[in-house]
Amino acid sequence: MDLVARLRVIPDFPRPGISFKDITPLLKDAAAFREAIGRLGAACGNLDFEVVVAPEARGFIVGSALAQALGKGFVPVRKAGKLPAVTLAGEYQLEYGASRLEIHRDAVRPGQRVLAVDDVLATGGTILATLDLIQRLGGVVAGVAFLIELAYLPGRQRLGEYRVFSVLSLET
Repeated sequence: MDLVARLRVIPDFPRPGISFKDITPLLKDAAAFREAIGRLGAACGNLDFEVVVAPEARGFIVGSALAQALGKGFVPVRKAGKLPAVTLAGEYQLEYGASRLEIHRDAVRPGQRVLAVDDVLATGGTILATLDLIQRLGGVVAGVAFLIELAYLPGRQRLGEYRVFSVLSLET
């Protein structure tokens, strides 16, 4: 199945010069969504990990579906002020601005093996902030998985020390 054909590219979003890769057409196609999660599970399902951790918002969609498919738990990483219990926070840079992420302080146990998941690997800012939070809680990053990798951006290079998995690699 051609999953790339089910993506939509939005030029100049969220600001001029950014070519946004929209996964919503893929998500609304049940067979394509199932195929994408199946491929991601096949790519990283043999890793030794207990829980999937994913940042909001589209990371929730991919991460929770993957956790369900692999029989694992799911931990959300949210934007500041969205989690109800005591949190740990981290700041990061996006290609179009800065933001702050939070995770519950009891979401990951020391020594717990974690698979971090997001929808798109671009510059790596969001996932690096997520990995920092996991490690500050004492978690062990078993791997990092993405539905889409933008190979023309430096995200993979910035994740050099981690095992990185992606279903789709886009060159433009």
